[in-house]
Amino acid sequence: MGDRRPILFFDSGVGGLSVLAPTRALLPRAPIVYVADNAFFPYGLKSEAEIAGRVPALLGRLAAHYRPRLIVNACNTACTIALATMRAVLDLPVVGTVPAIRPAAQVSRTRVIGVLGTDATVRQPYVDRLSADYAADCVVLRHGSARLVELAEAHLRGEATPDDAYREVLAGLLGQPGGTSLDTIVLACTHFPLVADRLAAVAPRPLAFVDGGAGIARRVAHLTEGQSWPDAPPPGIAVFTGPFDPTPAFRGSLARFGLDAFEQF
Repeated sequence: MGDRRPILFFDSGVGGLSVLAPTRALLPRAPIVYVADNAFFPYGLKSEAEIAGRVPALLGRLAAHYRPRLIVNACNTACTIALATMRAVLDLPVVGTVPAIRPAAQVSRTRVIGVLGTDATVRQPYVDRLSADYAADCVVLRHGSARLVELAEAHLRGEATPDDAYREVLAGLLGQPGGTSLDTIVLACTHFPLVADRLAAVAPRPLAFVDGGAGIARRVAHLTEGQSWPDAPPPGIAVFTGPFDPTPAFRGSLARFGLDAFEQF
């Protein structure tokens, strides 16, 4: 039968799907539980104390209920605030998600990079440390956008989202001093890769968009190397912490990521 313990993905909303997709490509037989903390969405507008008080405790309850072999916290905001606490209180591996500043610095030619995340993520000292460690020779511009999180959620629900809204988000980076030389943008919220094509389409010049999804998938594959998987994994489960009424379009979007069952936790 194989080991049917799932990999549990966690995010404030649908953003973690951008991490789930490359993981499923590497581990197609892995059972999946995807948790969206929609009862507390959006994380980017919450305080550090609120995030630190909620997320580790919630993950503990989720781990007790679903008994995963590993947790992927696919929320940059939660990880830049409370990743160490999560790992301290949980007795299983926790893979975190942090802004991909290192790979962005490796590809930038102009040495001006942007960090596009939530308001809470871009102000964290963790981002200061990543910039100092891996992009010391770069100018690092930052912009927090709750609006882009909303746009990504709407996009996954099948709603129309206007080009001008994406242009406005990019202007928050490109309009800063030094922004005319920026050539690489770190998508420091897992929601944002879901609409990277929309950002690229409205950008005034070619830009490189970098995220950590593929690297996280490789880390999960490494940590589970040698473990057994079921020959026929069960349908992936999408779990919501608050009330939800997914539209047919939203159900279709989740199904494309292998999530065909729904629960409220």
